[in-house]
Amino acid sequence: MTKPAFTQPQPQPQSSANEDIASVDVAVAGGGLAGLAAALTLGRARRSVLVIDAGHPRNAPAAHMHGYLTRDGKNPLEMLRLGREEVRSYGGHIVRGTVASVTRLDDGRFQLTTGDGAGYRARRVLVATGLVDRYPDIPGLHERWGRDVVHCPYCFGWELRDGALAVLGTGPTAVMQALMWRQWTTDVVLFQHTAPEPGPEQSAQLAARGIKVVRGEVEAIEIHDDRITGVRLASGEVHPREVVAVNPWFEARTDLLGPLGAKLTDHPLGIGRQAQAEPSGYTGVPGVWVAGNVLDVTAGVMQSAASGVTAAATLNADLTLEDTAHALAAQK
Repeated sequence: MTKPAFTQPQPQPQSSANEDIASVDVAVAGGGLAGLAAALTLGRARRSVLVIDAGHPRNAPAAHMHGYLTRDGKNPLEMLRLGREEVRSYGGHIVRGTVASVTRLDDGRFQLTTGDGAGYRARRVLVATGLVDRYPDIPGLHERWGRDVVHCPYCFGWELRDGALAVLGTGPTAVMQALMWRQWTTDVVLFQHTAPEPGPEQSAQLAARGIKVVRGEVEAIEIHDDRITGVRLASGEVHPREVVAVNPWFEARTDLLGPLGAKLTDHPLGIGRQAQAEPSGYTGVPGVWVAGNVLDVTAGVMQSAASGVTAAATLNADLTLEDTAHALAAQK
């Protein structure tokens, strides 16, 4: 028996006419790693797929992306560029824009309207619009975000190891955050800021790990020569530091889901709000799936990509059942 020859797909031209992509099997709102991974899987399943993306990924401020097997240290924007090329090579379409609304039509399909008024129809919708990091309005945090103001030790810990690190306390998880960062550096100071006072057991844990606690609200992050040099309290006292770790409130972009009837839920750790959905990303609303940080606000880049693949597989299975039902009906 002759083995089939497998060849890489050739790049497909991107259509510029809305008519060519006016109706697809699956429309993906959001073109980060979750959305692109889903689109790639669907394209390989010979499904027509459209990705609508504004081109403003959450990790754009970071120069490098870490922890993604075989792509550790890659520029996140370059990863997305390569992902878009791969999606197009399987016939997928990518449109620059923001999905302003999604409505269900009488025939069960969905109408997606972008901010510039363009309209597309799809049998299924996958919402992978990511999240917004909400952190305190303290001078210096925004300017250094993704550089030496960070939130994830697994994303940035190795690169910032052994630095003089400040943990900015903003909630009940501040002590655990400080204990976690202690794995990457011995010089950790917990600035209580607006976090609750550590209890006796927590205080003992911090002391055992050599973590100092500084009370009082933080007023600003001191910056000199394009680097953090200290943390300034409202009292005027300045503590020399090089890195600031903050635990933001993770706010998934779920505006599209409410009108469709999908429900939201708090993350089990109480650090954000996300879509209520099955592990596959199915929201319980017929035809509506989620992936990436809309499904799990704590998902990193690998988890987000994996969730896109999982959602795509169940989307394809759902479409297959519908195709089969239509074929059976046509025989009657």
